[in-house]
Amino acid sequence: MKNLKLLIISIFLVSSLFAQDSKETNKKIAYIVSDITIPFWQIMSRGIENKAKEFGFSVDIYSSNNQRKTEIENFNKALKNNVSGIVLSPMHSSSAVFLLRLAKKANIPVVISDIGTDGGEYVSFISSNNEDGAYKIGKVLAKRMIKDNIQDATVGIVSIPQKRANGKARTKGFLKAINEEGIQSAGLEQQVDFSLEETYQLSKKLINENPDMKALWLQGSDKYQGALNAISDMNKKGEILLICFDSEPEFLEMIPNGKLVGAAMQQPFLMGEIATQKLYEHLQGKPVEKHVQLEILAISKENIEKELKTIKRNVLGIQE
Repeated sequence: MKNLKLLIISIFLVSSLFAQDSKETNKKIAYIVSDITIPFWQIMSRGIENKAKEFGFSVDIYSSNNQRKTEIENFNKALKNNVSGIVLSPMHSSSAVFLLRLAKKANIPVVISDIGTDGGEYVSFISSNNEDGAYKIGKVLAKRMIKDNIQDATVGIVSIPQKRANGKARTKGFLKAINEEGIQSAGLEQQVDFSLEETYQLSKKLINENPDMKALWLQGSDKYQGALNAISDMNKKGEILLICFDSEPEFLEMIPNGKLVGAAMQQPFLMGEIATQKLYEHLQGKPVEKHVQLEILAISKENIEKELKTIKRNVLGIQE
């Protein structure tokens, strides 16, 4: 009987050691993202991977391809895949609520990186100050329109979905900035599939319906060519100014040469790094800030050279 007890204790100790070792060696986190084909999210994922590597973690990336069903399926896959934690960039702030409920049930910590959530429990929320960034880039555009003596004209907006918290904040900040200068909006058209063709058609619609429109604000960056094509095809080249949110590598030349008035640049590489840092700190049992908000850089011809180093690393994820 005594030998049987010793055997049982030995098996228990070996099993515990094996489980502990397995937990230590399987250092893995998941990144659940709305659409990894969008450069902004690609750069954020590189920031996540860069910091995870520093901590000895691997990263599994799950792209939802802007499909709600896929987002839920991906989240469930990550939970079943023995991850230590999740960095989440949800499709919408409303869709995040259900995902956080799943994570709580599985006892898996979640850090939200951008977009936000309408509720639920999470470790930390890493965001950009969208309202302030949009306000500042709105001022950049207003200054240019006043300089060109077209402040009596209107500004069209091709926006990201307004059910996103960041979308609402961008619109609010931008409208406040231009309205303070007496400039009015020509209207707002919301993106759904974020395609080049959709951006082209929405831009064309705004131009066609608003003959007094002299500027177009794109609340994203990667489909900027769709807006430029619409301006060109409507014979408005040189007549309609384009300004964007976020950034692409091409903007480093387009802003200085005047093809683009400017851009409000978030810092996705840095956001990804901070999200991973906060998740790691939580896993280490350390206290973590509930909300970390980063500045958005309002970049124009006047300051791009000064901010170039920061733009390359934190905005575009170029590590030199």
